[in-house]
Amino acid sequence: MDWLRIGAFGLLILYHVGLVFSPWPYEIKSKPTFDRVAIPLLALNPWRLSLLFAISGYSSAALFARDRSPGRFIRSRIARLGIPLAFGMLVVVTPQPWIALVTHRDYPHGFAHFLLHDYFSFSSIGGILVPTWMHLWFVAYLLSYTLVLSALLCLPTRLRAALRKAALRVLAGPLLLIVPAIYIVVARMYPPGWNEYHDLLHDGASNLCYGAMFGFGWLLRGSEKLRLEIARQWPAGAVLALCAYAFVAVMEFSYPGDTPLPGGDVLPFAFARAVQCWGAVIALFGIADRYWNRDNRWRPVLAEAVFPFYIIHQTIIMIVSYWLVDTGIPTWTQFLLIVGVTVVGCWVFYRAGREFGPLRPLIGLSRKRKAKAALAAA
Repeated sequence: MDWLRIGAFGLLILYHVGLVFSPWPYEIKSKPTFDRVAIPLLALNPWRLSLLFAISGYSSAALFARDRSPGRFIRSRIARLGIPLAFGMLVVVTPQPWIALVTHRDYPHGFAHFLLHDYFSFSSIGGILVPTWMHLWFVAYLLSYTLVLSALLCLPTRLRAALRKAALRVLAGPLLLIVPAIYIVVARMYPPGWNEYHDLLHDGASNLCYGAMFGFGWLLRGSEKLRLEIARQWPAGAVLALCAYAFVAVMEFSYPGDTPLPGGDVLPFAFARAVQCWGAVIALFGIADRYWNRDNRWRPVLAEAVFPFYIIHQTIIMIVSYWLVDTGIPTWTQFLLIVGVTVVGCWVFYRAGREFGPLRPLIGLSRKRKAKAALAAA
């Protein structure tokens, strides 16, 4: 599961760099953008966050099994997620809305003026509500799902056992690849569909999907039967995901950018994205269980570094892209520079925060230096 999480966050960095060059909305855009960049992005878009929420559910179940107390579990999750979220909103993400306002809304002031006079105004500036969590919305949603699940853990034991049994009856059997895909199609019919507002209270479709993925990961942690069913069906899930992506890619190639799909293709396109999403999640869980269930001296270090990488990566991407956007440097060179500087910057951020004790909780690390020996060995 660690390797799966490490790989997923690595792909997330590439995905966000790709958004700079794509026609899709993003806080900073290259000049020009390229419609065909959307095709490789669509290989990741339907499932990348669903996978991360499922992994988070699995990890949360493991942590709860250690704590065995809803109260202690809630306190630990608030400390591990809430503190980095607050620090990120107060410090880390502050350049992002300023760059978005300067590049898209002709904001006339410098960053210092923005930070001192506008960012903490608790208002809407150029359509951006400040202060904001920007890409840290994932942490806010994850913390919310954790609190909801913690409340469910206070239900009577018999009721929780009945709910678990009912869920496993559907998932740990031949309907594993069918029912969840249908659920995703239906959930994505609610506003805002496959778009996302990153507004926790008004993001119905996202909450229905990501909350369910979090619950699925939690369920998987304690069910050997479900794990074995995934081990049996993941090749079929991989085939379904690849076939669905082929259809999605053809549609994007035929109707690039903002070109609307013909009415008769809207539902098949939505269904293909749902199949790609669920098939990829099952396939990746199965592949990880079959091929990646082994240790390496780098695993503890990389597993610890993932959350700090996530906290800082988009801020670095946007700052570097802002510097490069008008330089005239060839596109591929810009892409490689952004990726390279982002990886190095994330590593420096992690190492600096890791070694300075008071900063550790701010970047999502425990106060104890559990990985020091592993890092030295690596």
